[in-house]
Amino acid sequence: MKNTHLTKTRFCNLELSDSILQALNAAGFDFCTPIQDKALPLLLRGKDVAGQAQTGTGKTATFLLATFQQLLNDESEKIRNPRALILAPTRELAIQIHKDAVQLSSGLGFKFALIYGGTDYQKQLLSLKGNIDIIIGTPGRVIDFFEQKAFSLAYIQVMVLDEADRMFDLGFIKDIRFLLRRMPEPEKRLNLLFSATLSYKVTELAYEHMNNPVLVRIETEEVTSKAITQTAFCPSNEQKIPLLLGLLKQHQPVRSIIFVNTKRCAEQLNSYLLVNGYKAAALSGDVPQEKRQRLLNDFQEDRVALLIATDVAARGLHIPDVSHVFNYDLPQDVEDYVHRIGRTARFGASGEAISFICEEYAYSMPDIEDYIGQKIPVQAINREFLAEVIEPPPQPKKPFDKSARGHKKPFRKKPS
Repeated sequence: MKNTHLTKTRFCNLELSDSILQALNAAGFDFCTPIQDKALPLLLRGKDVAGQAQTGTGKTATFLLATFQQLLNDESEKIRNPRALILAPTRELAIQIHKDAVQLSSGLGFKFALIYGGTDYQKQLLSLKGNIDIIIGTPGRVIDFFEQKAFSLAYIQVMVLDEADRMFDLGFIKDIRFLLRRMPEPEKRLNLLFSATLSYKVTELAYEHMNNPVLVRIETEEVTSKAITQTAFCPSNEQKIPLLLGLLKQHQPVRSIIFVNTKRCAEQLNSYLLVNGYKAAALSGDVPQEKRQRLLNDFQEDRVALLIATDVAARGLHIPDVSHVFNYDLPQDVEDYVHRIGRTARFGASGEAISFICEEYAYSMPDIEDYIGQKIPVQAINREFLAEVIEPPPQPKKPFDKSARGHKKPFRKKPS
């Protein structure tokens, strides 16, 4: 991996405690990324920051290091309540933040509680017993435990809101405001907000619940475009599957994400890939949490090479070493294009993003190109790109349940 994504600023030149520097050294961190270089000097001097940065740019380490330093600076007596709250929109992101926090806090003595919905209710509730320093979690489960008086928010010294734009997308903003209003006033805590886009809604939230935050922007082209090779093809609907199979054969990605717009398309595409010899799995929004985590583990540990995902399912995913992203369906929201291709080329690695401008979603491409400020080159579809396709067997129809009542079709008079 190249280090071209790093700045010339070393962590040892920042106002970080020796114990934190030792943990960074043990984790192999030496130079700052652009978001760390711009945000950490402000945060370490007590300034609130609202940062714009894509995933894979080091923002997690930014808010973790600032949180750790703020808590180390506190010389007051330990209390039996959390002193920092880190909120994430998805379980997967909360789990990843917790993993990074444990790694970067080696030797610092902090106690963490990881709180998210869908599983381990009693286990998570028990984890809040004792002197918890930092809660990392999703809004719904955090509110649940707060309302049970499992902890107090009255002693929060650091508030972190990660992927704020996704909080809006997933409808969590009322929950966020509920929690923020039960913390000490913004002037009495350090506040950090990170988002891939600093939209009007996000900046309004920042100025409402933060203390004169400094806006720090790491532009998209600085983060992804230089590292990602973006190309496109214009297949007919009938050519999409042969073209995808042909490109997979040509590129042979070790780990790749294929984005689609609907659950039905994900399931259909999964059937084609499996019968054509590819290790694939489909991830849509209604996949149960345990199965979802199992699929992600299989993908991360290379038991599955191709992950087919909808945008709802892919939010908050932080999976290393994804070499290729395929937009089998173009996204209908331009910001989702940036989020999708941001799954590859993380932490200075290179990656490829290949998009299909098909008959159904072609209208999205002009808006995407306007948003990212560049034209995506379109390649001609040559014969060698189109693979022979083995058709999956037809799915058996579910048997009719004669015992069902009240489901008869209404009588309709035939047109004369």
